[in-house]
Amino acid sequence: MSERKFIIPEYGPFAGMRVVCSGSLVAMPFAATMLADFGAEVIQIERPGVGDTLRGLAPMADVNGTKVSTAWVQNARNKLAMSLELNLKHEEVKEIFYGLIKEADIFMENMVWLDKLGIYDEELLKVNPKLVIVHVSGMGHKEFGGIPSVCNRASYDMIGQAFSGWMDLQGEADQDPAIAKPYTNDYVSAFACLFAALAGYTYAQKTGKGQVVDVAQFEAMAQYMCGTYTTYTMTGTISKRSGNYNPNFQPYNLFKAKDGLLVALGAFGKGVYNRCIPAMGLDLEYFNFKDCSSGPEAVASAKGQELNQAVVDWCLQHDALEIEKIMEGARVPCAVVNNAKTAYENEHFRSRGDWIKYVDQTTNSEVEAFGIAPKMSVTPGQVWRGAPSMGQDTDNILKTILGYDDAKIAELHEKNLI
Repeated sequence: MSERKFIIPEYGPFAGMRVVCSGSLVAMPFAATMLADFGAEVIQIERPGVGDTLRGLAPMADVNGTKVSTAWVQNARNKLAMSLELNLKHEEVKEIFYGLIKEADIFMENMVWLDKLGIYDEELLKVNPKLVIVHVSGMGHKEFGGIPSVCNRASYDMIGQAFSGWMDLQGEADQDPAIAKPYTNDYVSAFACLFAALAGYTYAQKTGKGQVVDVAQFEAMAQYMCGTYTTYTMTGTISKRSGNYNPNFQPYNLFKAKDGLLVALGAFGKGVYNRCIPAMGLDLEYFNFKDCSSGPEAVASAKGQELNQAVVDWCLQHDALEIEKIMEGARVPCAVVNNAKTAYENEHFRSRGDWIKYVDQTTNSEVEAFGIAPKMSVTPGQVWRGAPSMGQDTDNILKTILGYDDAKIAELHEKNLI
């Protein structure tokens, strides 16, 4: 492989990594965004004139007559946007795509039906034996097991939540299950995709051998189910949704404060419980851990229910921020339930530098968005550019990375291939 030429500035722990990705919406593209936030050069391939579906996801912001998806502004930053009719029946497209694959470390996609486009794993690995290929789909690829017709199903975030069993635990006990938002399964799948890509990349750097990785949305969500499945296999019990109420220990719930705001307050374990109860001015000897919070029976007992009411009453006598402060002093986990406005105004968010400004490329205007997480002391991430406009970097990619001249690029434009 020839010495690489990069387009983006050098920063972060993934400087020198190149990722080519194709697909839309949240799961795979957000995994690529996290890599890009920490220095990877990410080339996102979009269909000319169509683009990533995320570009049109409401809510939209109108900036001087130009509309842009607020989710796109947040999630597509730091990427290079390439418009390419990604169908390898076009020899020119095949040349471009294979050229990029040859210069890439990772190829990630969530288009699912790649064979229709003439894209096959074995061919990509011939082009670049060190390549890590990450597929993201709802039900997984049949090559890794599963019923072929089920693997072939289309999927969205909601489908992964439902099929995995996650959705059945969300919401109140006496109501239908709730869909966890925003796009919880997509973001969980993005982290699975990120882990898989880095695991494959690490192995490739050690051995020079690439591989294929299969990320199924339902399996990514299933990994977050704690003891739900083993509760069933070991006891025969099907876990039920209980809403905000926790039947196993207390206090652990949302409580309404005097000013009408909600506070999340939890005391799990005897040590935290023994700090929480006195902080509320309640009698710890009377409301002792054994009688009130040592298990489902204690929580459901008369004294356990008496404690629950005492906590409810105490919270109603204090403002939300006052409750936060009292629990902070007692080292008991507690937080006011923020919304977008209160989180944005919160001094802790601000003191950690969680709100940053950059120029959105679609509207050519400065925007403010959630910043870089997690924090790193030596190789921090950064935002070098806002979310790109459609095909913004196509010509530059072809020139810089593949060495195309203006005439060849013009011909591709005329054929509507880029």
